[in-house]
Amino acid sequence: MNIQTIVIIGAGQAGASAILELRNNKYDGKIILIGDESHLPYERPPLSKDMILRPEQTKIEILSQQKLKDLGVEAIQGNAVVRIEPEQYQVILKNGESIHYDKLLLATGGAPRRLPILDAVGKHVYTLRNLEDSQALVPVFQAGKRILLVGGGVIGLELASSARFKDCQVTLIEQSPMIMGRSPAIISQFLLDEHRNRGVDIHLNVQIANVTLRGEEIVVILESGEELIADAVVYGIGIVPNAQLAIDAGLDVDFAIKVNENCQTSHPDIYAAGDVATQLRADGNYARIETWENANNQAGTFARHVMGLAQPKANPSWFWTDQYDINFQFVGDMSAKEWHIRGNMNPQEDKNVGFTLFGLDQGIVVAGIAVNQARDVRHLKKLVSSSSAFDKEKLLDVSIELRKLI
Repeated sequence: MNIQTIVIIGAGQAGASAILELRNNKYDGKIILIGDESHLPYERPPLSKDMILRPEQTKIEILSQQKLKDLGVEAIQGNAVVRIEPEQYQVILKNGESIHYDKLLLATGGAPRRLPILDAVGKHVYTLRNLEDSQALVPVFQAGKRILLVGGGVIGLELASSARFKDCQVTLIEQSPMIMGRSPAIISQFLLDEHRNRGVDIHLNVQIANVTLRGEEIVVILESGEELIADAVVYGIGIVPNAQLAIDAGLDVDFAIKVNENCQTSHPDIYAAGDVATQLRADGNYARIETWENANNQAGTFARHVMGLAQPKANPSWFWTDQYDINFQFVGDMSAKEWHIRGNMNPQEDKNVGFTLFGLDQGIVVAGIAVNQARDVRHLKKLVSSSSAFDKEKLLDVSIELRKLI
């Protein structure tokens, strides 16, 4: 193997993880990290939570300047790549400089999907994707302020939690009939009840007809004719992968950059990982997964393939969200056809909410959700990865710890 230089475009979670994986696997060649932000790699999950609630106490940096130096990484900040030239094995920077690579990783992430009807308002409208976005919301989320959230996915619900913690008046609108639409109905309903119990006014199955600025107030008119008034609007309706570099380079792209099981693009020496990549799965279909864990996993896959190392058996998918004082952890296939509850999921009956859900397909455990039961997550992963048959009498017996049942 004669790989002298690896260039990584994108200084986010996937890019940072790729560096660590390469060095952990004893790659001793040159690594060049190129980011268009002025910041060094940082964690994004806290942006909707701790960075708003406790900005001074929250540390999100993944790789410091000293750590990058210790790892022998050349970091280029604020000088983005404007073009990839696959035939010449080089990238061109904004300032005109060209950089050669032997292997290239695209970890460029995504940008918020835009809502022109809101963007046209100008001021008092926000999205959340990077550190500056999060910092901009700190003075906005103040007691008594009327905050309108558009989008009932993870980001919208985490922002609702943060805004209520700051004692804002919170309204959330979602165009579909349920919040967290990728989760099973049982947990979507639980979240809906929880947020409403905490004072969030949630409107489902609604569309925005018009938005105007009246003085310093934003007036949102729904298609039903209902008028909502806010001091600020924050919207989160998904992301658009930052795939333009790949498109211009002639790589195979649909909505995102298509990669194989080794994270290789249609060019064997160019890879992609994280939110920008859609990966070929065992069932023959491509899937894009927007999670912290997936970014890390694909970065590891890239590093091991570059190093000629074997890939480990894939773990079941996993992600988490913290809303209010409740931690939710999701394992496996959320489209499971049947769900069973271990514990009590009624907060009115038990203020110390804590329960676990098992998702089944033809009697096999294919998914699990742990709610304030972090200790169960490792065991849920084991059940899912081993395609265990569901033993209802045993697994739903809360008198015995789950770890003793597996």
